[in-house]
Amino acid sequence: MNKEQIVERTVDFVKEVLADAEGGHDWWHIYRVWKSAKQIAQSEDVDLFVVELGALLHDIADSKFHDGDETVGPRLAREFLQSLKVDEKVIVHVENIISNISFKGGNLEQEFKSAELDVIQDADRLDALGAIGIARTFNYGGHKNREIYNPDIKPNLNMSKEEYKNSNAPTLNHFYEKLLLLKDRMNTESGKRMAEQRHEFMNTYLNQFYLEWEGKN
Repeated sequence: MNKEQIVERTVDFVKEVLADAEGGHDWWHIYRVWKSAKQIAQSEDVDLFVVELGALLHDIADSKFHDGDETVGPRLAREFLQSLKVDEKVIVHVENIISNISFKGGNLEQEFKSAELDVIQDADRLDALGAIGIARTFNYGGHKNREIYNPDIKPNLNMSKEEYKNSNAPTLNHFYEKLLLLKDRMNTESGKRMAEQRHEFMNTYLNQFYLEWEGKN
């Protein structure tokens, strides 16, 4: 089986596993990250095969939907890639990407670094920004039955990893606790450029939100 066939099989696998996933973490999230990662990769010195597999499998089992268990995703990815007889070195790299891609709150140091992870992480973060990022944020907030906004509950910008993972704060707080921080955490020049515009769009949205909340517009 050649690399192109492995990528095709991976697409089919991800579509099947995420068929009933929450709308912000479904196949279409994977699709957008995959496409953005390939675009960013054009300007970077990376192994495109690893980038494609990492992007496609990065959210195969998001810990948010598995009782916080961060080992499920890497394990599923390994089992699948082994079934296709993918090289062990590639499998380990993909496992490390899945284990280190997520924003976990606080000031947690990323344990693993690679150019391929940088590309996929930027693509994943871009999907948390802009118009789609806003849609995904409110979709997940609705999924968790959270308040849209509560002016009496202020964003917590100093959460530990556990506090971030267990937070049930209103959805709007997530903009300040994660989304608006991402622009300055992008890894690649392409990612930084793309993030700027999406970041500004979110600021425009928030300004309009507060005007409407107070009945001023």
